[in-house]
Amino acid sequence: MQEPVPQPTPDTRSVRPSLVQLTHFIYGLHAIAVLVGISSAATVAGGFVFGLPSLCAVFLNYLKRGEVNGSWLESHFRWQIRTFWFTFLGMVIYGLLIITIIGIPLAWLLIALLGLWVGYRVIRGWAALFGERTVGV
Repeated sequence: MQEPVPQPTPDTRSVRPSLVQLTHFIYGLHAIAVLVGISSAATVAGGFVFGLPSLCAVFLNYLKRGEVNGSWLESHFRWQIRTFWFTFLGMVIYGLLIITIIGIPLAWLLIALLGLWVGYRVIRGWAALFGERTVGV
């Protein structure tokens, strides 16, 4: 049995503290979008993709990702951007399924699983940021 390869501890001195704070802020925006999806008539995935908090968060990701290239925060920006776009893709598939009578039960299952996945991604990413660790793709 192979031993797991230890992850190198990121050099937190190589990034500006303001970029770490920005990354926390972006996770906070994504978390707000998830909470809006949970507490409203929207779905979690719908609130995440179409909600203003997540749209602002992804805009900030694209705006500032050049400043985190090569640092341990780069993985967080990639994680956040991919979470958004994979959720968007899931919503497109959901939309295609929901327009067919046969696909409706599958669409409901997909939207529930997509909501759980989004919540997991936000929690896992933010927890890694609090621990000053990179996050996996």
